[in-house]
Amino acid sequence: MRIGEVAERAGVSVRALRYYEEQDLLHSERSPGGQRHYPDTAVRRVLLIQQLYAAGLPSRRVREVLPCVDSGEVPPALLDRLAAERVRIDQRITDMLAVRDRLDDVITIARNPGSDCSHTR
Repeated sequence: MRIGEVAERAGVSVRALRYYEEQDLLHSERSPGGQRHYPDTAVRRVLLIQQLYAAGLPSRRVREVLPCVDSGEVPPALLDRLAAERVRIDQRITDMLAVRDRLDDVITIARNPGSDCSHTR
């Protein structure tokens, strides 16, 4: 599969795919003309990379995780780091839920201004 096709199917930019290669997260082979060709599994791999980034994992941690996904084996030290990442993600979720609740309060007050809102016109 060529780079544009992978990018389109995965919903990422060609630039992102090149970055993933630079970070040793994704691999391609080159044609005699220098074009990148990816295996059929590349789209699934890119989607996983995107999920790991969205969870806040840095490239170095993603680089550690991907071989474990492939092999199904996780070294104990990495397991500890991943558990710590999970705790961090749980805290981010808790924080984001609190922010959402505050926004809901502001929206409710703005839609129904009254004694609760001191900034009415």
